[in-house]
Amino acid sequence: MSKGGGSKFQRKKEYFSKLANLLVDYKKVLIVTANNVGSNQLQKVRQELRGKAVLLMGKNTMIRKCIRENVAKNPALEALLPHVKGNVGFVFTNGDLSDTRTKISAIKVKSAAKSGAISPCDVIVPAGPTGQDPAKTSFFQALAIATRISKGTIEIDKDVHLVKEGAKVTASQAALLQMLNIQPFEYALAVKTVYDDGSVYPVSLLDITDDDIINRFRKGVANVAAISLRIGYPTVASVPYALTSSFRNLLSVSLATGYTFPQAEKLKDLLANPEAFAAALAAAGSSGAAPAATSTSTTTAAAPAKVVEEEAEEEDMDAGGLFGGGDDEY
Repeated sequence: MSKGGGSKFQRKKEYFSKLANLLVDYKKVLIVTANNVGSNQLQKVRQELRGKAVLLMGKNTMIRKCIRENVAKNPALEALLPHVKGNVGFVFTNGDLSDTRTKISAIKVKSAAKSGAISPCDVIVPAGPTGQDPAKTSFFQALAIATRISKGTIEIDKDVHLVKEGAKVTASQAALLQMLNIQPFEYALAVKTVYDDGSVYPVSLLDITDDDIINRFRKGVANVAAISLRIGYPTVASVPYALTSSFRNLLSVSLATGYTFPQAEKLKDLLANPEAFAAALAAAGSSGAAPAATSTSTTTAAAPAKVVEEEAEEEDMDAGGLFGGGDDEY
């Protein structure tokens, strides 16, 4: 008896030492639930993660005790304590969290539907032959499943939505699925929470890509620029748009008056020499604009002004587009 007790104590001591070392060696932890997951499946997960991550299961009381004993060394570990409840385990890694989660979720095992179990998905019984003899017709009728006899066997007329996701499987439903040799459920370790060097967040955040972050950042910058332009308060985000608008105003004043500056000279030259403008368009390969410019002097003279006007409108639209994000929230 004392020998058995000593062996149990030794195992606990080794487990505590292993968990303490893992908490030091790894900065990232995936907290997983292991409902309906057997030991063979856990072994497959360990093999898949070998060299990249470590899966550790154990009693919650032991895990919590070990974490509390190491909080003094690393206070950030205290964030793990509220999540050590239920049938959970830890996957320790220093690698990519999304990749590790994908490896874990890929190892699934099919399972029969047991009476009283909560269905993790919708269960559809397909139409067609069942291979059952006509004597079992009453069983299908009890479940309100329309059938007919074809070639000496029972055949289901149309697909049957037997069990809804989240519903409890009844004894009759479990018996039917077993009779038809249907294993509708797949079980795997499910990642629920992520611990990343002291930060704890739901696993759904791992689905956010770099492109999502960049797009969010761009929308935020656009919102800041829009507000700044609207209230007339300069910011780093709004200065480029404000400078563009100011330059457009200066250009308009220069075109309408005798005042000029180097950046306006080129546009003034084009307006003063429409033939040169038409030649420039022709040289650039604008086949549609050149004939229109050479048709009449009036049309030619109007072309540069029209282009300038269109450019100004485009700039207005670009700046105004900052205010067009109806779905964005400030």
